[in-house]
Amino acid sequence: MNNLRNTLRLSPFIVYVVLLFALPTMLVVASAFEGGTGGWTLSNFSVYAQPGVIRAFWNSCWLSLLTSFVGACLGAIVCFALLGCSENGMVRRLVDAAASTLSQFGGVMLAFAFIATLGSQGMITLILKNLLKLDIYSNGMWLYTPQGLILPYLFFQIPLMIITFFPAMARLTSNLAEAVASLGGSRLTYWRCVGFQVLFPSFMGGFLLLFANAFSAYATAAALITQGSQIAPLQVRAALISETGLGSSGQAGAFAVGMLAIMSLVVILYALAERKAASWLK
Repeated sequence: MNNLRNTLRLSPFIVYVVLLFALPTMLVVASAFEGGTGGWTLSNFSVYAQPGVIRAFWNSCWLSLLTSFVGACLGAIVCFALLGCSENGMVRRLVDAAASTLSQFGGVMLAFAFIATLGSQGMITLILKNLLKLDIYSNGMWLYTPQGLILPYLFFQIPLMIITFFPAMARLTSNLAEAVASLGGSRLTYWRCVGFQVLFPSFMGGFLLLFANAFSAYATAAALITQGSQIAPLQVRAALISETGLGSSGQAGAFAVGMLAIMSLVVILYALAERKAASWLK
């Protein structure tokens, strides 16, 4: 009886997951194996042999890894600095509010902000050129390439890491530091032998979450990169909307299945990291 009541309480959440996650995933996977005439086929996966496709997935992987690593490290440093601030102080409240807002600031608005500041006629670009005689685009217009996505992605990756990682760092009890000090250990010893070991699973969980966030990001890249499909999400768009207007849902599904495979691996690793983190921070 209790199990039935618990199931009924969870029914809205179950319906939400089925309608917004499970059902779309099944439709995407089914489209990858659907032929143009309605039968089942594996020919859609031949798109991975086309020039530039593997390169696009590689661009998405290194871009996600780089921005996740840098974002996780810088976010962890900010979290460490926040430990010295009062829990109800102005600094912590401002950082919490800014991180919550900026972690959701993306898409066309973020792309426009970087074009207005770092574009060919952007404010910072012109200041550097006129005052310091420094041309940041002397070797080409890198802002509209995968390399140019690094700064926009870090803009929302760092705040997301702060939101994700700070609760774990805040749960570190002073008893651990006191125990290390009573045994003659220094503060460096505490962080190297205790703090880092306890926080590492949570750090990896945040890193994997940032990777998934960057790997699946679409709107910012679509607004900045208008020529070619240089990352995996843009390959899906290119398959759906070709230059002739005749898109292929089967090929788009094949691209999406490749992204789902990578994301599934990340989700599994994230679940393992979170389970390890929970065992340390009970």
